[in-house]
Amino acid sequence: MRWFLTVLGVLFGITVFLFLDYALPSKQTVRITNTYNRLTDIGANAIFYASPDTGTVQNAQGQRDVRFIDTLRPNGKPYVYRNEDTGWIWPPYFKYDSSNLHAQATDMKSTSASPEWVSVTSYGWRVSWLSIYPNAISVRPVAGPDVKPLNWPAMVILLILGLLLFLIWRMWNQFHERSIEPAIRSADEAWDRIDASADAARDRASGRIRRWWNGLWGR
Repeated sequence: MRWFLTVLGVLFGITVFLFLDYALPSKQTVRITNTYNRLTDIGANAIFYASPDTGTVQNAQGQRDVRFIDTLRPNGKPYVYRNEDTGWIWPPYFKYDSSNLHAQATDMKSTSASPEWVSVTSYGWRVSWLSIYPNAISVRPVAGPDVKPLNWPAMVILLILGLLLFLIWRMWNQFHERSIEPAIRSADEAWDRIDASADAARDRASGRIRRWWNGLWGR
């Protein structure tokens, strides 16, 4: 049973980590090279795209017109973002300005000869073979490729979650000390009394049998 609970706890921890890694905002310093719209096939990866409730339109072939932002990292590796509204559903970024963000990103395009570096705040993963893209939330210019703005939103959210977990842990400890431990002690004491009564009854029964046996043989 203990190994099962251990495995369950590990799986739960991995699930929470992946959930936070996907949903929390992240910041990347990049150079924007292109912005465009593209008809994108939405299939099994639909969970990683905006919900239809946000106003997205999908044709009969399962394609959606999605805005994209192509960027290059300081090390020269490409990193592609999608730019979709999140609406009031999930995740709770309440983003309704994807058109404005697209205009800003287009205005910040630059070339390798005259680079302009920006910090893109986004959430999600980039998985090329599944056509999964992080969703850009905001774009801010930075002084250069070495500038790495602090990810304050994620830090604040993690701090709040940590405080909530600490509060839950304290409440559980108090509940355990005030309710569960006394109940366990009471159950142990009751079991000890039952065990003692059973021993006494067994001794009495053994004494009766012994007296009957001795009387039977005239001892």
